[in-house]
Amino acid sequence: MNSLTTSWGEFALTRFPEDPRDLLRAWDAADEYLLRHLAGTAGDPADPAEPVDLSGTVAVVGDRWGALATVLASRRSASDHPLVQITDSYLGQQATRANLRRSGAGPDAVRLLSTRDTPPERIDVLLVRVPKSLALLEDQLHRLAPHVHAGTVVVGTGMVTEIHTSTLKLFERILGPTRTSLAAKKARLILCTPDPALARPGSPWPRSYELPSGSGAGTGLTVANHAGIFCAERLDIGTRFLLRNLPHSRGPERIVDLGCGNGVLGTAVAVGNPEAEVLFVDESHQAVASAEATFRANARSSALARFIVGDGLADVPAGSVDLVLNNPPFHTHQATTDATAWRMFAGSCDALRPGGELWVIGNRHLGYHVKLRRLFGNCEVVASDPKFVILRAVKN
Repeated sequence: MNSLTTSWGEFALTRFPEDPRDLLRAWDAADEYLLRHLAGTAGDPADPAEPVDLSGTVAVVGDRWGALATVLASRRSASDHPLVQITDSYLGQQATRANLRRSGAGPDAVRLLSTRDTPPERIDVLLVRVPKSLALLEDQLHRLAPHVHAGTVVVGTGMVTEIHTSTLKLFERILGPTRTSLAAKKARLILCTPDPALARPGSPWPRSYELPSGSGAGTGLTVANHAGIFCAERLDIGTRFLLRNLPHSRGPERIVDLGCGNGVLGTAVAVGNPEAEVLFVDESHQAVASAEATFRANARSSALARFIVGDGLADVPAGSVDLVLNNPPFHTHQATTDATAWRMFAGSCDALRPGGELWVIGNRHLGYHVKLRRLFGNCEVVASDPKFVILRAVKN
C-alpha cells in the first residue's frame, strides 16, 4: 500500500484486487498535477492561483483506481452538491469503494456511475482522466456535453504521452476552446472553457460491422462495438485466428467468454450450439454492453446467455463450467503485466468442472503455457501461426 500526499492530507491507496506483491501505485503524476491545480498550488503561471470551487456538482471521469474521488471526498461538506465518479472499469469501482472506506469516508460520499449510466443533470466541475482509448474519450465527452454549462470548470489530465493533438481537438470540437498547461513530472493538464452555443456533431458510437468469409465460426456475424472496446472498428487478428479454430460445442454445455470484449467468441459458440448457456464476462461496462448487442444481433431468441460485469469468474460457482474461452489482456492502463492473465487462468481452473477445458489465445512471446501447466498440470498447443498460439488446458 502506498500513500498519496496532497494539499488536503495523506491518503493510503491501493489498486484492486489488493495484492501485497503489487508494487504499482493507485495514482500517477497526472492525478497529482490535477489535485494541485484544484488546490491552487500547481505552480503553473498559466493556471489560476486560486483553488477551484468544489461545492457544486463535481464529476470525475475515468478515475482509474479512485485516487481522485477519495481525495476529493475528503473536501466535501454536508451542504455540497454530489461528487460523482464515472468509470468504465468494475475493478476501478471496487478500488474506489475500498479506498473510500480506508479514508473514513461515508458510504454516500461518492456516487459511483458507469459509462453506461446517465450523467448528473448539471455538472459544475468536470474532471477527466484521459483514457487510453480516444474513442472512449469521444463517446464520454458527447454524453457529458449536454450536462455542462458556460460556468463549468473543465480540466483534463494525463501523462504527456497520453495527450495528443487529437485529444485536444476532441475537447475543442465537443465542449469548447481548449488549451494545455505546462508539463510537470511528464504530466499535463487540459483546460477547457465550455461553449453552450457550440454546434457539435453527433456521436459516432456505437458502431457495427459484418465479419467477412474466412472468419471461421464468425463468418457472417454482425459485431457491435461501443466506444473503448479493443479493435472496435475491425476484428483483431488474434480473435480471428481463434474463431477459425474454435472447439466444437454440442448439447447443453455451460460456456464462458472470459474477458469477452465485443462478445464475438461467445456469440459464435451460441450460434453454433443454441442449447449451450453462454456467460459473457468482462470488467468493462462498455465491453459487456457490446457483447449483449452482438449476441442479440445474431443469436436465436431462445438461446441462453448471461452478461456479467465483474471481477473475472469470482461470481461463478466452482465446478460449474464446461468450457472457458479467453483472450487475456497483458497490460493494465500503461503498465505491462501478466497479473490479469494469471488471475483469469486461476479463476477458470476453479470454475471448470473435472474434464472442463480452458482455451487461451495469446502472443507467442507471452509464454502462457508455463502458467497453464503450473495451474492445470497440462497444456497443449491446438494451433499456432508466426504470431499467435492457441492453448488448451484440461481440468483434472
